[in-house]
Amino acid sequence: MATILRSYPTLSPESRSIRFEGRDHGSPVSFFLIDTDPGKGSDLHTHPYAETWVLRAGTAEFTIGDEQIVGTAGDIIIAPPNVPHRYINTGTGPLQMVCIHPGDRIVQELV
Repeated sequence: MATILRSYPTLSPESRSIRFEGRDHGSPVSFFLIDTDPGKGSDLHTHPYAETWVLRAGTAEFTIGDEQIVGTAGDIIIAPPNVPHRYINTGTGPLQMVCIHPGDRIVQELV
């Protein structure tokens, strides 16, 4: 049977971003739908798997290990497993991207 989730809750009342964990819905994939303002981003963290970002709108600077990469709408960026990484919206408008986690739950450790 198919599942459809409508109006999925945001991370907090102040956020426009969504966290989806597949295990809660019978899916083997988890993700964040990021919609964040300039100057906002994530803390430095790691995952035991590769994380894939699909940038839909805006500009972000990614720190992946010792590298700094600027991504813009249309780019796909992949961080290897166990490498500390983070992003920050360096643009002038909202950053919208999908952060794909290849597992039925998001496993994240702050660095």
